[in-house]
Amino acid sequence: MNATAPATLDRIRQHLVGLKMPRSLEVLEHLLRQLERGEISALEAIDTLLSEELTLREGRRIKAALKMGRLTTIKTLAGFDFAFQPSLDRNRVLTLAGLDFVDRHEVVHFLGQPGTGKSHLALALAVEAVKAGRSVYFTTLAELISSLAKAEREGMLRQRIRFLCRPQLLVVDE
Repeated sequence: MNATAPATLDRIRQHLVGLKMPRSLEVLEHLLRQLERGEISALEAIDTLLSEELTLREGRRIKAALKMGRLTTIKTLAGFDFAFQPSLDRNRVLTLAGLDFVDRHEVVHFLGQPGTGKSHLALALAVEAVKAGRSVYFTTLAELISSLAKAEREGMLRQRIRFLCRPQLLVVDE
C-alpha cells in the first residue's frame, strides 16, 4: 500500500458515511483484502460493494412496505403446498404472481372451503407485489366493513374510500 492509500481509504470511508452506505462500509476492509490478494478485480470489488448496499436497502424497503401494508403474517408461494390442493391450477397461480392483474386493475377472488389456502395465496401474492415495488394494503372483511361504517358515521366515508383506493393491490381476507 502506498503512502497516499491510508488518506484515500479514510476519504472513501467518509464518503460511504456521507452517502449513508453502512453495509458498504462494513464490507470495505474484507473486499480490500481480497483485492490485495488478487482474489477479485477492482470491478468485482466495486460490484460487490454496491450489491451489498443495494441488498440491504431493498430488504429495508420490503420490510417497511410489508409493515405499511399491514402484512404481519408473511406467506410465500414457495411455502404453499400445491399437492394439498390438487384441484388448484398451479400454473394459473404462478401466472398471477406475475402481477399482470394488478396492472389491468382486475379483481382476483379465491373461493373455497375454510382451510384450503385462500388466505395463504392472497398473502403470498401481496408479498410478491411488495417485492416488485407495488403498494399493498391488507385488511379483513370485518375490519373493512367496520372502518367504512365508522367513516360514514363520522362523515369521512369519501376520505376512507380514497385511502382504500390508493394502494395498487388491496387484499381483503374473509
